[in-house]
Amino acid sequence: MTINILFAGHVSRWPDYREPLETALRAAGLEFDLRPEFADPAQVDYIIVAPNGPISDFSPYRRARAVLSLWAGVEGLIDNPTLNQPLTRMVDAGLTEGMVEWVTGHVLRHHLGMDAQICATEPRWHPVAPPLARDRPIGVLGLGALGCAVAQSLSRLNFPVNGWSRRDKSIAGIATRHGDTGLRETLAQSQILVLLLPLTPQTENLMNAERLSLLPRGAILVNPARGQIIDDEALLAALDRGDLAHATLDVFRQEPLPPSHPFWSHPQVTVTPHIASETRPRSASEAIAENIRRCEDGKPLLHLADPNAGY
Repeated sequence: MTINILFAGHVSRWPDYREPLETALRAAGLEFDLRPEFADPAQVDYIIVAPNGPISDFSPYRRARAVLSLWAGVEGLIDNPTLNQPLTRMVDAGLTEGMVEWVTGHVLRHHLGMDAQICATEPRWHPVAPPLARDRPIGVLGLGALGCAVAQSLSRLNFPVNGWSRRDKSIAGIATRHGDTGLRETLAQSQILVLLLPLTPQTENLMNAERLSLLPRGAILVNPARGQIIDDEALLAALDRGDLAHATLDVFRQEPLPPSHPFWSHPQVTVTPHIASETRPRSASEAIAENIRRCEDGKPLLHLADPNAGY
């Protein structure tokens, strides 16, 4: 029997996703009708969605067996009062690999002091060797699929990695902590801090003035998670005082980041345009097709979002 699949990501992404989705769905052995619009919402079996997509009311999609997000973060979806269908998060190899590569690149950039070592623009010879990785403790806040992969990658480079999560977790080679005391201990040891937390009511403004002050003086903050996790004014104040040496930010409270925002002009801030881990159509389509196939086979969906946890 043909299953009806609605693509409800942002309209601009339909040309990018159509062919990879069709290829992945066929490879999964599914008979399907994939479209960006159905005249009758009650005929839709699955909804592929993004928080910036066109659907705000899920109640007409009474037959839909699952809503499958193209994004790892599900804020803007999980608290939608009309969403009565199971919601899955995007967890796929391409997204994880992209995040590991972006974070590792920027951690190494700061660890090695690459910005200060570049001499191409002026005749300057000031050789300063960085410490070895084993002498540079890294903190990773958030130990989900992305945080765990990043922490393990950095550990393999010989960085001592301290990981923190809301719940107690055990990861080989990583010193893991949880709870408020664990957070304070992790921050106090993090010369470079990487944020990989989901955005929930509990994590919004988590990195406020008090918690930023717990970082070692001269620490570096790297945020590819969500902009709302950081108090912008507190971060700017910590940078201006010299408490923090630098912040590399890929996500912001408002995107695109407004031209007038002080992050653009601050000498200790690096801005990247939300590219740390863009969802890749091919690998994301394979993850979507696998979940639909599982549901059609009567198996549990992978990566179900938990409304109680907020992600």
